[in-house]
Amino acid sequence: MIAFVFPGQGSQYLGMGKDIAEHAKDVFETASRIVGFDLARLCMDGPETELNRTENTQPAILTVSYALLREVLAVVKPDYVAGHSLGEYTAALCAEVFSFPDAVKITRTRGQLMQQAQPEGKGAMAAILGLEEDKVKQICKSASGYVDVANFNCPGQIVISGEAFAVKEASEIAKQNGAKKVVILQVSIPSHCTLMKKASEKFEEFLKEFKFNDAKIPIVSNVDASQKRFSAEIVDAFVRQLYNPVRWHDCVKYMISKGVDSFVEIGPGKVLSGLIKRIDPKVKVLNVETMNDIEKMKMEL
Repeated sequence: MIAFVFPGQGSQYLGMGKDIAEHAKDVFETASRIVGFDLARLCMDGPETELNRTENTQPAILTVSYALLREVLAVVKPDYVAGHSLGEYTAALCAEVFSFPDAVKITRTRGQLMQQAQPEGKGAMAAILGLEEDKVKQICKSASGYVDVANFNCPGQIVISGEAFAVKEASEIAKQNGAKKVVILQVSIPSHCTLMKKASEKFEEFLKEFKFNDAKIPIVSNVDASQKRFSAEIVDAFVRQLYNPVRWHDCVKYMISKGVDSFVEIGPGKVLSGLIKRIDPKVKVLNVETMNDIEKMKMEL
């Protein structure tokens, strides 16, 4: 069985989608019309500071991933789909939950609401490597401000999120408690924690403007690592995802338990491929971010 997985924010880089943009001009033109600027040019030429703005990053990654997805679907169809945070929207596109123009509008507004949720620099996120889940949770509780677990990525890699000073304090405590490495992430938005609760309420209202279909392929959701098929539960998961941790480790384990033995990561970067290999080295993992990768995938599958 095959699962398609889609990357989230943090996977973007200047030049992403270079060859697919030429091949899928209609996709990039549609996205550019909706966001109000040349999205292909931003992906290719930047400036990087603009590409890294959450409100731009989200529709940009979605567009590159979707352009690649169209080509992959001509070769093979998945049994399950999942995405890391923002990537869950490309997963929903693959499952035909909504149209591509609607997905661009939704991710653009999602990014704007997240950007506006906290003043610039008030929030932060950090990756903690080499500590167990329970230990990281204890450390978060011991910090003097608000900080909590945001991503359970794979064994030994957990991301924390919250008030910048509390994240910094928890990072220092983690080092003192034997963390192999602590990396402050290059984001100013504290995703997947309760600091996003108000943004999620506004987002929930915004989503009422759209029509959602039941999924044609099971979507394995970040919030509880279970499959979603009905439109109402998919939308509910979108809303809760903003202020709940991403349970990526559990999502991958769930798909493997259902018989998935091949994962195809579709979109910029190879972040999810690396995480999946650490979760279960026995499964086949392929990565598609160029047209050439699609040719390789045909041979592998």
